[in-house]
Order: sequence, then C-alpha cells, then structure tokens
Amino acid sequence: MTKPLAAGLAVALVSLAAILGPALGLSPWLITGVVAVGMGGLTLDAARFGGRGGHVLAEALPGGQARLRRIAIHEAGHLLVARQEAMPVRQVLVGSLACLRAGLNTSGSTELEPPAHAKLPPEELRRWSRVLQAGMVAEQLIYGQSVGGSDDRALLGRLWGLSGHDVESAQREQRRARREVEQHLRSLQVELQAEAEALLALAPRLGRSQAGEA
Repeated sequence: MTKPLAAGLAVALVSLAAILGPALGLSPWLITGVVAVGMGGLTLDAARFGGRGGHVLAEALPGGQARLRRIAIHEAGHLLVARQEAMPVRQVLVGSLACLRAGLNTSGSTELEPPAHAKLPPEELRRWSRVLQAGMVAEQLIYGQSVGGSDDRALLGRLWGLSGHDVESAQREQRRARREVEQHLRSLQVELQAEAEALLALAPRLGRSQAGEA
C-alpha cells in the first residue's frame, strides 16, 4: 500500500468512526483514544521505520511467510545467476526487517560488487542485464508474474545510459538477456526453490529475530 493511500484510508476510517461512533454507542473518548494511538503509530513508523513498519508487521503475521517466500524467490534468482556470471555477491537480505536493520528502505536486497567503471563494455552490460533481471524472471517462473524489480530496472537503465547506448539498443539487449536468464532458471527450478528456502530460513521477523527461533 502506498503512503498516500494509507494516509487517505486512515482519514476515511477516522471520519467514519466520528460519524457512526455515537450511533453505535461508542464513547467519544474511546474514539479519541483509538485515533491518538493510531496517529502515534503512524508517526513512529514514519520517524523510525521510514513508513515501512506496516510491511514489517505484515511479514510477522501468519500470512507473512508467503510474502517473504516471494521475496526469497526474487533474491534467489539474482543469487543463482550472479554465481553463473561469476559476479561477487556481498550480501542477500530477505524481508523488510532485515533491510531496515541494514539501513535499506526496501523489502529485499541482493548487494553486488559495484562495477569498476561507470562506462561498461557491451559484454559487461549483458552480464549485468542477466543478473539484474534474474529476480523478476524467477518471480515470473514461480508465480506467473513479477511484482518486484523496479530498482533493478532503474539501475539497469542507468548502466546502459551511462555507457552511451541508445534506448532501442539497450532494450533489445535487455530482452535478449531476459530470454537467456529465463531459459537458465527454468532448468534450475529445483535449485531456485531450494535456495529460496535457505534464504527464507535466515529471514528475521518480529517475534523471531534470529534464524531458528520460534
């Protein structure tokens, strides 16, 4: 849920409570208290968690495991293709809590060694195209569509742009790289699922801050 949408929903609920509360026999003090607690929570979330507190909470709830598994599939795709391309991986994080602890405002991250130069030769750009698109391709293979990857697309666009390639050439090469990654990951779906489960087992959640805790 986007921040404007969340704020709008909160305002709507407060207004609805103010209108219907007396008719339902709810005390105005109770409504005021609930609103105060809710607004305080939103303020704390914005100040301490950058507005991602809701994501952390959602991942701690019973249905949060499915959300984390999808993130793990995405990051596992990056990891498998990075290994194939011999690109060093610094760390892999799954879940909003893990990312917040690392100072990242996202739900998952695969941190790669940055390129040595801003302007890369074509073959290096193709390698980055395969690795950066691997998360989206992994999601597509397992879930039928990808919901993550906006940061990956943005970084890939910057790499091709800084290297002096026109948009048409960059898009053509990225489509080619995506087809290569899809073929590769399709043959490794068992390994993809296993890697995702291993990452999921290490993902911290509220109430289970370390792997293996109940």
